[in-house]
Amino acid sequence: MRLDLVPRVGRSPLAAILAPALAFLASVLLGGVAVSLLGVSPAAAFSAYFIAPLSELWSLQEIALKAAPLALIATGLAFCYRANLWNIGAEGQFVVGGLAGGCVALAAQGSAGFTLWILPTMLVAGTLAGVAYAMIPAVLKVRLGVSEILTSLMLVYVAELLLDYMARGPLRDPAGYNFPQSVSFDAAARLPYLMEGDTLHAGVLVAFASVVLATIVLGRTLFGFEVRVVGASPRAARFAGFSEGRLTLAAFAVSGGAAGLAGIAEVAGKIGQLQPTISPGYGFTAIIVAFLGRLSPPGILVAALVIALTTIGGEGAQIDLRLPLDLTRAFQGLLLAFVLGADVLTRFKVRLVPGAAR
Repeated sequence: MRLDLVPRVGRSPLAAILAPALAFLASVLLGGVAVSLLGVSPAAAFSAYFIAPLSELWSLQEIALKAAPLALIATGLAFCYRANLWNIGAEGQFVVGGLAGGCVALAAQGSAGFTLWILPTMLVAGTLAGVAYAMIPAVLKVRLGVSEILTSLMLVYVAELLLDYMARGPLRDPAGYNFPQSVSFDAAARLPYLMEGDTLHAGVLVAFASVVLATIVLGRTLFGFEVRVVGASPRAARFAGFSEGRLTLAAFAVSGGAAGLAGIAEVAGKIGQLQPTISPGYGFTAIIVAFLGRLSPPGILVAALVIALTTIGGEGAQIDLRLPLDLTRAFQGLLLAFVLGADVLTRFKVRLVPGAAR
């Protein structure tokens, strides 16, 4: 006897809507079991994770600030993943983007007179650096057939070590008491705040705009059509005359540029200087966000907000309930597994077939 997956003839729209909600509910229930085993009330944990972060202005702002880079990176990754290309190195492209844009800010430090050019130049430099870094695994794949999974992942550590060296060496603040960080950026090199006295900056608007733009590109342009066709049927794409190599380079350029832009937005926004570590793992978490959002830009935005909510809630639960942060990561992993499983079950029926397992 073996289990086979048989495609469903008609996919219910209601099932497609309910599947993510049921997956979230199942994750919460399993998370409640884990919390109770640790001796904590599931109701108290649920409140700490999902209610408390929504009850205060500062925590709402933190959710938006954490969701913005996740949504921006994951939206770029969706172009690769929809085309069956596997860019695992968004973390490295994020770091390189932040470093390149930060170098522009430091080079312009103390500039007098007209300074409005500094911030746009930083954003462009960060984006182009992310594109250039993503081109390395893309070109190796197209020209030499090298696995983009391995090369993009290994380049993450190169980028992190480069940033660490620059922050501790050439770019270190000489008056910074030997701390491994650059001088703080001038006001002209910082993203403007959306409200006076708050922490919410314009990087949130950049992320939202990227989601809108990606929705239009994927749904209403020839490039988006190529991405969808290559992902659905590479053979059909070849018959249609689409160049797989050109699409590989373009998809990696989009994903790398989005990650690089997110990197410089983080540095020019919340951090305000170069440090050995500018990312808490946004590039890797964005992979989860992309698949939680089913590689759809609007879905990615919702998924980014959910992941940001659980992250902020997890930090609060660690302080108030002494729950480990690893529980938050476990919940996010459970949520991804249940969402992907529910998506499979809405598209396929499980059938028990007589005979030996294949």
